[in-house]
Amino acid sequence: MTNPGAGLTVAAFATCFNDTMWPEAPRAMVRLLERLGCRVVFPREQTCCGQMFTNTGYADAGARRVRPFLDAFEGFDHVVAPSGSCVGSVREQHATLARRTGDPALEARVRAAAPRVRELSEFLVDVLGVTDVGASYPHRVTYHPTCHSLRMLGVGDKPLRLLRAVRGIDLVPLPQAEECCGFGGTFAMKNADTSIAMGADKARHARDTGAEVLVAGDNSCLAHIGGMLDRQRAGMRTVHLAEVLAATEEDPA
Repeated sequence: MTNPGAGLTVAAFATCFNDTMWPEAPRAMVRLLERLGCRVVFPREQTCCGQMFTNTGYADAGARRVRPFLDAFEGFDHVVAPSGSCVGSVREQHATLARRTGDPALEARVRAAAPRVRELSEFLVDVLGVTDVGASYPHRVTYHPTCHSLRMLGVGDKPLRLLRAVRGIDLVPLPQAEECCGFGGTFAMKNADTSIAMGADKARHARDTGAEVLVAGDNSCLAHIGGMLDRQRAGMRTVHLAEVLAATEEDPA
């Protein structure tokens, strides 16, 4: 296949929860981007983008994460993450957090940097201009569009376009796909009964597809739904979108 990323340097934004709990996703993202010809750099100074603080009402703590994020990723034309949730935080919340500091220079840095931070499917389709990434994944798959990627970033059908081009895949629609899975970060803890009910609905819809694998672009949502499926002994795996797109005939995952 061609190398649509040839000549591009990409900073990999792993996100703290992926780095800590689900490193397979950022690793797969790096393999995929390198296969497409990109030069991938991992800024070692990166840490939390501040979303977990901001979403739970600790805005001052969240604001203190903006400058370190910029210090780590400023200067890169392309910053890519396997998380619509964290990308949404950078693009939508950092401007508000920067204003909170009363530092106009910080606000200007956010305005310049935030648009260059992209979720993986956005980068592949909008920047590299590809939907066929040379993947092979011979499994029956259904896709859950996560709330932040769908509603905050507006990625639309980009993940599905990428999945449809995967060789050997049997992609089946997920009933009521756009409904939230019920995770929502601390929402799952503060409103456990509601979260469980929403997650149970999502798990039931996933089971109804007969798919072997449930795919999404955020591991937090996959963990929530996957926990439901495990407890129900559904026999369905949860796999991040990056891992599917990184799989090849030699290593079909």
